[in-house]
Amino acid sequence: MTTFVLVSGVFTGPHVWEDTASRLSAAGAEVRAVALSGLGGGRPSGAEDIDLETHIADVLGVVDSVAGQDGREIVLVGHDYGIHPVLAAADRRAESIARVVYLDSGLPQDGVPALAAVADQGLREEVRRLAQDGAHGALPPPARDSWHLWGSTTGVPDAALDRLTALASPQPLGTLLQPMDLTGAAASVPMAGVLCTGGGASIAMVQAQVDFGEPALQALADPRVTFFELPTGHWPMLSDPAALTAVLLKAAVGEGHRLTPAGATPPEPFLLDVPGLPRERIGSVDLYLPPSARGPHPALVFVHGGPVPREARPTPRDWPVLTGYARYAADNGVVGVTLDHRLHDIADYEVASDDVADAVDRVRADPRVDEDRIALWFFSGSGPLTADWMGGPPPWLRCLAADYPIMAPLPSWGRLAGRFHPADAVAHAGSLPLVLVRAGLESDGIAATVEQFLTAARACGAGVEVIDVPNGHHSFETADRTDESREAVRRAVGTVLRHLKA
Repeated sequence: MTTFVLVSGVFTGPHVWEDTASRLSAAGAEVRAVALSGLGGGRPSGAEDIDLETHIADVLGVVDSVAGQDGREIVLVGHDYGIHPVLAAADRRAESIARVVYLDSGLPQDGVPALAAVADQGLREEVRRLAQDGAHGALPPPARDSWHLWGSTTGVPDAALDRLTALASPQPLGTLLQPMDLTGAAASVPMAGVLCTGGGASIAMVQAQVDFGEPALQALADPRVTFFELPTGHWPMLSDPAALTAVLLKAAVGEGHRLTPAGATPPEPFLLDVPGLPRERIGSVDLYLPPSARGPHPALVFVHGGPVPREARPTPRDWPVLTGYARYAADNGVVGVTLDHRLHDIADYEVASDDVADAVDRVRADPRVDEDRIALWFFSGSGPLTADWMGGPPPWLRCLAADYPIMAPLPSWGRLAGRFHPADAVAHAGSLPLVLVRAGLESDGIAATVEQFLTAARACGAGVEVIDVPNGHHSFETADRTDESREAVRRAVGTVLRHLKA
């Protein structure tokens, strides 16, 4: 028999698992929903004395009460913050745990507190301020309309959200601030990751992070690690407990998608045939010049997405997709430009924006470039950077394009500075031509940001040409090397070039 030990996230208790637990029990499993100290329906008493170690002990108490029973396989499930006490408990009882399931959670690291996994910078600062001020040792739970700051509430019924709010407890600050203490033993325990796509997560994105070569993520390509996607927000136990139950039962027996190790498959060349034009490297910028010596030429600047780990090698300007686009542009008579910017974390949009602006200034200053004919093309996570250029487009900016962009902060990101909200900036774009390449099989969370932007664009009459790739996924140039994808690239580049050469 499988025993599922369920551990909920911040502010919550066993009540969030009720529907899922009953379904797991009906399927023949034993279920233990852990009541973490200070959480679960009432105000904590002595919250200042509760820390992560307290919650680890809570989980260990349940594990020890089950371990040793004949034929029992213990599967620990941690949702959100709950993965921290779960992983630490697995580290100390590795021989007793059959599998750890990460339910829409981060990947805790030794020596790092749970607060580091809180995406919203404002919330992190609030926790630190409360810790300095005393604040009775706890972070107040969110109001009903603020749960989205802790993860997408998409699909959660109103009654369930009301109950979540009514039963929420203040989160003891020590649980967020105490560093995780791991010995490494948990690495021997098989794991499964359940990604909720309503928040913008996807298996493809995790694979991309592994491909970047970040050392901390290479363990995710171990064959004992599997992944699942759920088309829900951050709270599947409230929005779709039936689907969550089915996934947990599959995860418990080792089913799921397995990732490919970094470097196992050589990168595919660009999906279009492009000439091997040389590049000229100037600092963080690479120029691909047209074969014709006559100039000056218009320039098309390609801005990579992210966040991209600092350690990623090769760096983005050497990725085959970007070098392919740049060479294709150069072969069509404009200077193709790639660059590296410092979007390494959600908090880095301001520095990344400065990097892009500096790169554009450098390109415009080059005597081989027509400084009055520049276009910008953004990819994926660089979408919020488009707001800077739409909010007050300079006269030399002839077109702005975006491939499968993220056009608003994803629920898992928390809040971004107001200047990085394209849906607000598009009202000021004036006559700037906008081209948006939309992947038809985009993840739910990213697709929602695109629709939010297009709704705002329609409301203000902005001219957005949408080029659809109906059967394309995020990063369709590599994920879907089809005639449909090739035609979308040709059409998008052709549209941008027409505006540049007009």
